[in-house]
Amino acid sequence: NVEGKTVFLRADLDVPLTQQTTNNSPAGEAGKQQTTIEDDTRLKASIPTIEYLLKNNAKVVIGGHLGRPKGINKSLSLEPVAHWFVKKLIHNSEFIIHNSKLASFEGWEIGPSIFLLENLRFYAGEEANDPEFAKKLANLAQIYVNDAFAMSHRNHASIVEITKFLPHFAGLHLEKEISVLSKAFQNPRRPLAVVIGGKKIETKLPLVAKMYSIADYVLVGGKIAQEHKEFLKIEHQKINPPADAKSDLADGRKAILLVADLNEQGTGILENSLNNFIEIIERAKTIIWNGTMGKIENNGDFNHATKKIAEAIIKTKSYSVVGGGDTTEFLRKRGIINKFSFASTGGGAMLAFLSGEKLPGLVALEK
Repeated sequence: NVEGKTVFLRADLDVPLTQQTTNNSPAGEAGKQQTTIEDDTRLKASIPTIEYLLKNNAKVVIGGHLGRPKGINKSLSLEPVAHWFVKKLIHNSEFIIHNSKLASFEGWEIGPSIFLLENLRFYAGEEANDPEFAKKLANLAQIYVNDAFAMSHRNHASIVEITKFLPHFAGLHLEKEISVLSKAFQNPRRPLAVVIGGKKIETKLPLVAKMYSIADYVLVGGKIAQEHKEFLKIEHQKINPPADAKSDLADGRKAILLVADLNEQGTGILENSLNNFIEIIERAKTIIWNGTMGKIENNGDFNHATKKIAEAIIKTKSYSVVGGGDTTEFLRKRGIINKFSFASTGGGAMLAFLSGEKLPGLVALEK
């Protein structure tokens, strides 16, 4: 029962920003710099929980972070996010937000029932998971809700320590992420193919190891393939299981693991590897994809393999889950991300969860 109560909502506000120069300045003056949100997917994910709380007559204090500031950094202020929430929630073009304070915290009033806190990473206590800082956050509300799945693998004050001071619950988006990702690898339609690429090798190797005993196929491309080919020990070959096989693990053996051959520069996978990957994707019934198949540029040949993988997955009509910032941004810019069954807002959190790790933010909610 949240009626008449104040809820601290930990949302995922870490969105990409771009600086644009406006040309409507008086003659002779330089254009003004304007910050815009390039991708608002994570912000949209928080709206159902916010609307639920408002509908049930709660006041909402929204907390989150942007980027990796070391102390106060105005270029990473959440003010653009405050303006975004005004447009989405207030629907009043005349409403003007002002810098305000809630207890000792800077932020913005967004209508009568919402307050957005300034970037929590401006405070050292956030990333230190400091109990005193968490208590100050908790004093702002009577209930805590975590709707930031993408941050739930972090042991931070607004994710973990705050739950020691308030009744705590999962938000609607976090609940959906856990539900979808759990079903995708606990009881998937088979064959299950897992496609892993991109950078951040240290976070992706555990997923390769985990999926080796769960998936039917594990397809590895990108930088992870370049630097760990000897570790992965794979022979490149075409795979031809029976066409009517419900699962290529039916005989109890482990997954078939394919590692892509890369070009001389290590910036993309070769055509023979791409064709092998596509052949496997075409027979899969469930596909989990995290990481691009090479270096991503706005325009360039390196985009070719990632684009072809995306097209192949969409064409299969299989149940498809995609995650990872570079991958989802690539798909969004091409207007095809909605053709996937589910796009996770988590990059590292998605990998950690699928690898079987206990996410600190989820463990805290269970206590």
